[in-house]
Amino acid sequence: MNREKIAWLLSIILIAMLAFQLPGTLAKRDDDYAFVKTLIDIHRQVESNYVDPIDQDKLKLGSINGMMAELDPYSIFIPAAREEEFDNMLEGSFKGVGIELSVLENGDIQVVSPIPNSPALKAGVMAGDIILSVNGTDIKGKKIADVQKLIKGPLGSEVKLKVRHMDGREAELTMTRQEIVLPTVMGYKRDANNNWDYLVSHDPKIAYLRITQFTGDTYKELKASLDQILADGAQGLILDVRFNPGGRLDQAKQVVNLFVDHGVIVVTKGLHRAEEIARANAQEALPKQMPMIVLVNEHSASAAEIVSGSLKDNHRATIIGTRTYGKGSVQELMPLDEDEGELKLTVAYYYLPSGRLVHRKKGATDWGVDPQVVVPMDEKTEAQVLQAQAEAELFHGAATRPSTVPASQPVVDKQLDAAVSVMTGSLHEHGESLLAPTTQPEQEAPTTRTAAK
Repeated sequence: MNREKIAWLLSIILIAMLAFQLPGTLAKRDDDYAFVKTLIDIHRQVESNYVDPIDQDKLKLGSINGMMAELDPYSIFIPAAREEEFDNMLEGSFKGVGIELSVLENGDIQVVSPIPNSPALKAGVMAGDIILSVNGTDIKGKKIADVQKLIKGPLGSEVKLKVRHMDGREAELTMTRQEIVLPTVMGYKRDANNNWDYLVSHDPKIAYLRITQFTGDTYKELKASLDQILADGAQGLILDVRFNPGGRLDQAKQVVNLFVDHGVIVVTKGLHRAEEIARANAQEALPKQMPMIVLVNEHSASAAEIVSGSLKDNHRATIIGTRTYGKGSVQELMPLDEDEGELKLTVAYYYLPSGRLVHRKKGATDWGVDPQVVVPMDEKTEAQVLQAQAEAELFHGAATRPSTVPASQPVVDKQLDAAVSVMTGSLHEHGESLLAPTTQPEQEAPTTRTAAK
């Protein structure tokens, strides 16, 4: 008996044994057997007859990806080799020294910015620095991916970077690799000491906070920023979740609970999942509240939609911008046997307190979060605002790299303008009462505000 027949026989025996051991599962095992039989037949024919040598691993991965492609775009297979990378994306962390790099037209590798509290920042790396060598290896002509590999290494190990500052001075800086956590809560702009200036308006005092994504530290970061804002006497808050792709649901619920002391935050339910209702806890809410506006756009997704939609439905904030993306599905990570990797599988949908389904299903006309004040922006302006936001995050040294936005063409953020205008008008008319309008017409910003850089 050849190897293939033995394998078939063992498979049939195993299925039969499992069926007898688990009463009521025979029909399901039959379905499993019928499903894999065709796949095995195809694999046998390909292996026996295909004209060129076959990479079995690629064939297996292609089969799995083909199956997952029949589901929604958010259900994917993650091979074991990519699990750590994927987990780091979810947590907003990585191992290294904490610098963002870019390639200049002449091929030089430039530091976009060191990350706050990173080994690179503490060692003296500045925004705009040119990397000359890594551990004595000249990097001229190397690709950015190769330079990143040289800089990365085991936690606790040292790496030496030779850099040229923007004033022409060269320095060799030594730093120790560590776990780097990316900050997700930003202010309006950096002050002279590289600390966040949260005020977008000084009279009245209107604070601005931007959440870039929802990772494991987002709630903690936001709470610390809010404590500072309240201590500084802010009268109103603009929370910006534009361009936010989402992230962890637990963090989104905690963020909402900071501003809502009772009621439903979000509901999740699916075909094979019981309905779960997340409710606000008064003890988790801020003791002092302020009027609030949330900025959204068509790139606000998932957890960003939960936050904006829940604050809207709980009459806690005015929403300004454009309708959100409509990514309202819940994914779970499911480990596979024998360290084969894991599945990220959609298992449920998000529903806002009003009962609205966040997710945009095929053919749907209602999805996501609709703003009460609609302020559209074209793609060119959105790209400029996104670039200006990225530049606002930079840590600057004595010399800073030139802005990519010409001084003669300042970026006008119409959505932020509208938020400041609405907040200012409400504070002047009602004081610090909560903003909770029902509907307002689409409006253009009556003033112009240059995006922070």
